Formats: sequence, structure tokens, C-alpha cells
Amino acid sequence: MKSVRVWDLPLRIFHWLLAAAVAAAVVSGQIGGNLMTWHGRLGILIAGLIGFRLAWGLVGSTHSRFASFVRGPGAVLAYLRGDWRGLGHNPLGALSVLGLIGVVGLQTAGGLFGNDDIAFQGPLYNLVSKETSDWITGLHRKGFWLVGLLVALHLAAIAFYTRVKKESLVAPMLTGRKEVGPHERDTEPTGGGPVALIFALAVGCAAAWLASGVWQPPPPPAPAAAPAW
Repeated sequence: MKSVRVWDLPLRIFHWLLAAAVAAAVVSGQIGGNLMTWHGRLGILIAGLIGFRLAWGLVGSTHSRFASFVRGPGAVLAYLRGDWRGLGHNPLGALSVLGLIGVVGLQTAGGLFGNDDIAFQGPLYNLVSKETSDWITGLHRKGFWLVGLLVALHLAAIAFYTRVKKESLVAPMLTGRKEVGPHERDTEPTGGGPVALIFALAVGCAAAWLASGVWQPPPPPAPAAAPAW
């Protein structure tokens, strides 16, 4: 066996930050109350992380780019038959990545327009009507179970690879390196330099800024109270 570099540092930081942010958002959303303020902040953070990942999927290093692992159904079938070889995401894992990014992204977007009918309103609540916000909030609450299902499938896949295939998926996401056989392709990843990182960070910051709603004009002042006399 030999050790080869697979996952770049920005991708690994994104992965663990997103996992922590989603877990914290789920807990804060379920508890509610004063934690809803943090729930909203976590939603803004997740929006920024997803914006970064989408940009990094275009300009990051080899195995971080969508073009390197998003494949057609033929590749998925070849993987299921055991005919696929590669270092990055396998074709089935690529579907998991796209599914998680898509569902978490939609769930986050819904929360930005939501409300709890008590004290919390999403940062983009004012852009839609109350009826629309209530409808989106209903979808947001149902989406919690879909996110939970995808996370559970993700964890089950990790356990399957660890116990059945004797291949750790966690260690490479910590160290960036993967143990492969002596005959496996070991070409060093390319791309993902400083300019690409600055670009992806800028996209992520822009996504978080848009999600925060700070660009909206301030609400009109409340009408003055009529004098008592």
C-alpha cells in the first residue's frame, strides 16, 4: 500500500464545518426558543459554505471539482459491478454529495424566508408575504426529515466501507491522504491554488451576505402614537 494525496485542505475544512453547522442547526431548531437566533445565524453560515463549495467545485483541486466525479448512469452501473477504479468520489458517492448539497441548500433557503409565529423571522422574511412564508416554513419543517435521512444514509455508507470493504472514508477527510494499492494511479492533484481559493471564499462570503438580508432597506418607522388628550 502507498499513501497518495486526494483531498485538499479547503475541501476538508468545508466538510467538517458543514457537518458541525448542520448538526448545530438541527439541535437549535428542535429546541427553539432563544436558540432560534443562533438557528438563523447557522443558516447564514451554511449558505456561505454551500456557496464556497459550488465555487470550489469549479476551481478547486482535481478531486474537488464536480467535473472529476459527477458521471453518468453508465459509470454508476460500472461501479456497482466492481469495474470502476479511482481516487476521488466514486460514482455512487458523487450522487450522495450532490444530494446532500442540494437538499441542505434548499432547506437553508427555506429557512431564510421562514418564521415561527412567535419571535423568529428569517433574514429574508420581508421579501415574501406572510402566507408564502408560512407555506415555506411548513416545507422547511418537513425537509428536516429528508436531511436526517440523507445524513443517516451517509453515515451508513461510511460504516459499510469501514466494516465490510475495510476502507476508511473518515481518515482521508482528516489527513487529505488515502491508502491505495501499488498499482493504483497516483497522479498528484492539480489546481486549487491561492487565486482559486480567494475566488471561492469571495463567492462564499457573497452568498452569506445575500442570505443575511443586510442589503435590504430598513423598514419604515412605526407610526407615532396619537396623543392621549
